[in-house]
Amino acid sequence: MEEKQTAVFVKIDDYKDVLDVVDLIKNKLTEARATISQINDLKAQEDHELELWYNEITDVEHKVEFIDHALLEPENQ
Repeated sequence: MEEKQTAVFVKIDDYKDVLDVVDLIKNKLTEARATISQINDLKAQEDHELELWYNEITDVEHKVEFIDHALLEPENQ
């Protein structure tokens, strides 16, 4: 079944309103994309900080294990 294309007549005021709404939607999408980008940047910074903390804790654990081993191991005579 073929569809016929027919002309649609719209009032100029309605057309301008539709263009305004489309423009508003585009602006909101741009704002949303910028917000998501900022959140992504913050998450990356947070992940970096957490990695630094994890590495520091691991380093302290190794030092404590070394001290614990050194204190509990009898001296070689």
